[in-house]
Amino acid sequence: MCGMSQQPPVRSTSTRPPSRPDASMSLLTNVMDHSLDDGYAEAAARKRAAGDGGMPKTLRARLGLAAGLVLAALVVTVGAAQARVAAPAVAKEREELIDRIDRESDAADELEDAVDKLRDEVDARRRAALKHSGGGGQGELIGILSGATEVHGPGVKLVVNDAKDSGSDGDGNPRGTSGFSDTGRVRDRDMQRVVNGLWESGAEAVSINGQRLTALSAIRAAGDAILVDNRPLVPPYTVLAVGDGKQLSTRFQNSADGLYLHALQENFGIRTGISVEDDLRLPAAPSVTVRTAQPRTESAQPRTEKGTS
Repeated sequence: MCGMSQQPPVRSTSTRPPSRPDASMSLLTNVMDHSLDDGYAEAAARKRAAGDGGMPKTLRARLGLAAGLVLAALVVTVGAAQARVAAPAVAKEREELIDRIDRESDAADELEDAVDKLRDEVDARRRAALKHSGGGGQGELIGILSGATEVHGPGVKLVVNDAKDSGSDGDGNPRGTSGFSDTGRVRDRDMQRVVNGLWESGAEAVSINGQRLTALSAIRAAGDAILVDNRPLVPPYTVLAVGDGKQLSTRFQNSADGLYLHALQENFGIRTGISVEDDLRLPAAPSVTVRTAQPRTESAQPRTEKGTS
């Protein structure tokens, strides 16, 4: 009824005596109290009672034990003596191997220097041939456009760098399927779009980290590294583009590739910076390898014949 007060429920108390806290750990308690098995203890007691423990009792057993100890000591002594005798020979072989490695390394360095000198000579002769070739002064222009000669002039400087926290990863990120471990890293396809965007915006010459790009240049990835013509680059990536500075900067930032770079900055924290420069100096390409094109000879020029009336 509503007028009657309800008594609070009475909790029943257990009449069983409290159990030990370690009652569930009887096995561990037994192991700690009896660290030595009873069977082993009985066997040791019988052995001591029978007099089998300790040193051998008979003279023959003692002589056998002494002979075994002498033999073991002899084996150790002979092994140490052989190691001491062989140590000078091993050290001599090691020194000879080190000397051989040093000689081969010096020879490889000399060959590399010779290759660099020959490459410089070939490049110099190629530039001279382009400069003195015919065609109404088109040779120098061809050398500039092909990357065979050094260039300088106004342009833009674009710096692209990894995000500060390049280990972060985004959910549902299409960039996560390209093989790189995180989304804050600049990738080879990002640099490809940047370079192609600069070319499309009117750049006349482009270089990345001091390496000139040509029509045959390739931007690829090897692991986490970006390669330009099989040469690894390290961030930050400094891209120099010669052209009409203000117009080139405006066109690139408004192009699809410029907007793509801006999206990388906004979404993944990739750091970028672009500035207009009055004078940029780009080196010549280290080597311009032509695989298919052949120089035009006089005999290959078309002939015009006079008609008859």
